[in-house]
Amino acid sequence: MHASKQSNRVNKLSTAARAQVLNCLVEGNSIRATCRLTGAAKNTVVELLADVGKACLDYQDRTLRGLKCQRIQCDEIWSFCYCKQKHVPAADQGKRGFGDVWTWTAIDAETKLIVSWLAGQRTVDYACEFMKDVASRLTSRVQLSTDGHRAYLQAVEGAFAWEVDYAMLEKHYGTDPNKGQTRYSPAKLQSIKVRKICGEPEEKHISTSYVERQNLTMRMSMRRFTRLTNAFSKKIENHEHALALYFMFYNFGRIHQTLRVTPAMEAGIADHVWSMEEIAGLAESSNR
Repeated sequence: MHASKQSNRVNKLSTAARAQVLNCLVEGNSIRATCRLTGAAKNTVVELLADVGKACLDYQDRTLRGLKCQRIQCDEIWSFCYCKQKHVPAADQGKRGFGDVWTWTAIDAETKLIVSWLAGQRTVDYACEFMKDVASRLTSRVQLSTDGHRAYLQAVEGAFAWEVDYAMLEKHYGTDPNKGQTRYSPAKLQSIKVRKICGEPEEKHISTSYVERQNLTMRMSMRRFTRLTNAFSKKIENHEHALALYFMFYNFGRIHQTLRVTPAMEAGIADHVWSMEEIAGLAESSNR
């Protein structure tokens, strides 16, 4: 009964209205701001995000396969769900979706395609799950660059059996002693150490710059990632739906400024720029 009501609410929106709502979400607006801009009810926006998010996840899981990438960069970006980690109730400590949530991302350095992502904890288990998914989508040996997070060592070994040209960038940060107020300022980069872990990674391609820049785009494009606001995700499921929609738009519907096509077109898995109406239509197709 409840699911039927949800479907009926979303079905009342025209295709153009759905596209308008989704456009607002991928351009960095919160749920409530989207409601004010489009006139859609809050529950309708949330349900549309869930429907389209699931469809986007399924579509990309099927489509992002057999990729001919040569250089992959990986990183993790922090956010939180339900409440900050220090405020998680004792009964919910350790439960998924309460407190810190890290999004693991892998980007193709040439096409800028987001090959894989995973929302979870910054632990060895999640690193292994993430890296196995990355490896399963590739067709050939790649050069892999990550930050210095030690969980990657076990994860890369398990996913690639060291059949990869892999290097780590260990970045060391510190605060400027001459600064007064540093709470809202980024930490000062003090040094970078390159560690070649296995294979023969080319020095000039050992970098995490593209994936770190993509992390910035995520913070600008999803209100849930904006710091010092109350727009954070209250449920991990909604957080994942927002990620799936964002990556669908980033990969298939957003022209990359330097490529002048979408990452999916550059990677050869799409032949046109997807409109938001097409992305919204994925949910309708999956429900048939």
